[in-house]
Amino acid sequence: MAASDNIPTHIAVIMDGNGRWARRRALPRHAGHRSGVGSVRKIVELAAEKGVKYLTLFAFSSENWARPREEVSKLMSLFFEALQREVEELHRNNVRLEFIGAREQLQTGLIEKIAAAEAQTAGNTGLRLIVAVAYGGRWDIVRATQSLAGKVAAGELDVRDIDDEAIAAELQLTGVPDPDLLVRTGGEQRISNFLLWNLAYAELYFCDTLWPDFGDKDFDDALAFYAVRQRRYGHTGDQVGAVN
Repeated sequence: MAASDNIPTHIAVIMDGNGRWARRRALPRHAGHRSGVGSVRKIVELAAEKGVKYLTLFAFSSENWARPREEVSKLMSLFFEALQREVEELHRNNVRLEFIGAREQLQTGLIEKIAAAEAQTAGNTGLRLIVAVAYGGRWDIVRATQSLAGKVAAGELDVRDIDDEAIAAELQLTGVPDPDLLVRTGGEQRISNFLLWNLAYAELYFCDTLWPDFGDKDFDDALAFYAVRQRRYGHTGDQVGAVN
């Protein structure tokens, strides 16, 4: 559910357009990814200032492994550098940093950095910043169903007890409220295998701004879009209005 003053409790973001941003400037693609780190810093600050409780960023998908090897290598190096550079500042600002995705697919050094960052910020009580790396929505659901199937096979769970809550408890975002608002930059209008289960009732906001250019006004526009949406969850508009 949304926080007070129509501010979403949880915002998910597909940060699209880094490559096109770089190409328009005759720069290599990794320059766009590097520039996009500044937008990550900005949206984290803005979300915390506005009272957003959870911010989930789609940094690297399961499908992104198919990109050119050099680009993937530079992205992994950028993740490593960003962790080294940003974690102390996040910690000082009471931000709790978490990661979701198949981290076992990452290099050992990056896995260790991720674990250290999570441990350092685990006690923070401000914004929960969740970064999806090597993540895919279908992978998430398959993994959850495999876990449930294993419990049924072991006699720990009756198949008739598998419901929405049981599946949600096995997903990567277990214990986190579903996103209220999905923001995608870069002009594309699809969810690209991101949080397929969790986005069931999210409001979807698409903008043409390329991710490295995403700033205060773009964020405010997304919040303004959300503020006038009527969250129905299967009810009629009249029913929701009566409750409000």
